[in-house]
Amino acid sequence: MKTFLPSAGGYRKLRAFRLAEIICDLTMIFAEKFIRHGSRTRDQIEQAARSGKQNIAEGSEASRTSKETEIKLTNVAKASLEELLLDYEDYLRQNSLPQWGKEHPRTVRLREYLRSNEFMRAPTQLAQKLNAEEYCNLCITLINQTTYMLKRLIDRQQQQFLEQGGIKEQMFRARSACRNQNQTGRTSQTSPTGPTSQTGLTGPTNPSNPKDPKKH
Repeated sequence: MKTFLPSAGGYRKLRAFRLAEIICDLTMIFAEKFIRHGSRTRDQIEQAARSGKQNIAEGSEASRTSKETEIKLTNVAKASLEELLLDYEDYLRQNSLPQWGKEHPRTVRLREYLRSNEFMRAPTQLAQKLNAEEYCNLCITLINQTTYMLKRLIDRQQQQFLEQGGIKEQMFRARSACRNQNQTGRTSQTSPTGPTSQTGLTGPTNPSNPKDPKKH
């Protein structure tokens, strides 16, 4: 049977998902290295990091039957990472550590490093070498990049919904197309001369036929 459902998934190919996965891994290391065991903050940042990654995946898979759910979960992922961003900023402020601005020389170099193949191949390689200030600023920069990508992804998902509609509209279009195809098939099987010409019950009348009763 031909399916009318669109393809779904493919989230592993999204750079936003890959970065969210890296953020999750880095946050787990950060929590272990800098946050005491049993702290409520530790639990919160771990859950926020995981939520950022998981909801991108769940939204992508849900897109097959619900664009609404896809958009909603992608936005949840973005919101979770925004929450995590605040936690890193709070850590810097509460520990009297500087947050590097966008134009800070170290931030500029950091952005270049985060775009490199070296970072993508081994994103946690430097984790054990960074102090708390460096670690937080790295994660802050990474989160800002990822939430920007998710914002653009949500915009694209909205545009897809406007162009293609939701699952009910797709089901209606598929059903209408199937019905029209079946109707066309039935019509093409009917002879243009009508059904009686195929039964042999009628035939041409020849006035000169000697067996014509009117001539005897």
